[in-house]
Amino acid sequence: MKLRFSSIFIVFLLVSNCQKNTTVVPAENQQPLINYVNPFIGTGGHGHTYPGATMPFGMMQLSPDTRLEGWDGCSGYHYTDDYIYGFSHTHLSGTGISDYGDVLLMPTNEASFNNGADGKKGYRAHFSHANETAEPGYYKVHLDSSNIDVELTVSKRSGIHNYQFPSKENQFVVLDLEHRDKVLSHAIEQVSNRAFQGHRHSAAWASNQKLFYYLEFSEEVRSIEYNSEENPTKAIFHFNNPNNNPIEVKIGISAVDEIGAKNNL
Repeated sequence: MKLRFSSIFIVFLLVSNCQKNTTVVPAENQQPLINYVNPFIGTGGHGHTYPGATMPFGMMQLSPDTRLEGWDGCSGYHYTDDYIYGFSHTHLSGTGISDYGDVLLMPTNEASFNNGADGKKGYRAHFSHANETAEPGYYKVHLDSSNIDVELTVSKRSGIHNYQFPSKENQFVVLDLEHRDKVLSHAIEQVSNRAFQGHRHSAAWASNQKLFYYLEFSEEVRSIEYNSEENPTKAIFHFNNPNNNPIEVKIGISAVDEIGAKNNL
């Protein structure tokens, strides 16, 4: 009798539980997965990666360059370095050979064509990782030598630089087409008092790598200094910016021509 009662009781419990409505609560992501991405991974040791702004399968990799040569400088950046030479628009990641580093731009408050790699005064600037931030598609750094704040971001084929100078005086941006690779052909052409275009064909890992650019400044260029009267490879843009607005540089790139670079803005 006891066994029969126990069996009936168990069946009753099972039926009762089956009739209850159970609310299923889906698991929630408390944190977007993109927040776990650390672009600095691989920038030290022999990782050969860069921390700058890029998009998945994007054409532009806008990143700081801290190293000009050497195996551990394949990406243009190494975490042990403490000087930035500028910000170029193409980089390799994780390779064992160097290339790219096209169309270097560098904000500075002293006009100089020398990059400073020879130990003499130049446009490179000291920086600290304490004042450096990298997130997917975004990079920011404070340049200690010039007290300039730099922000970078990208789309698939274009990028934006944002420079905040410490004062309205002595605002320069250096364009250096000689940066890193051997230059085969180059051009710097003024389109207006804010826009410039050109190309750089270079040799490194690729024997004839071609890149065309089109860039626009948010502020008027007051004057331009070139490193050569004929066919210059470098230019220094001096700005007329009485309100000390942030200087924004929009740049598009193309492997075909300057028109394509402009269309990619």
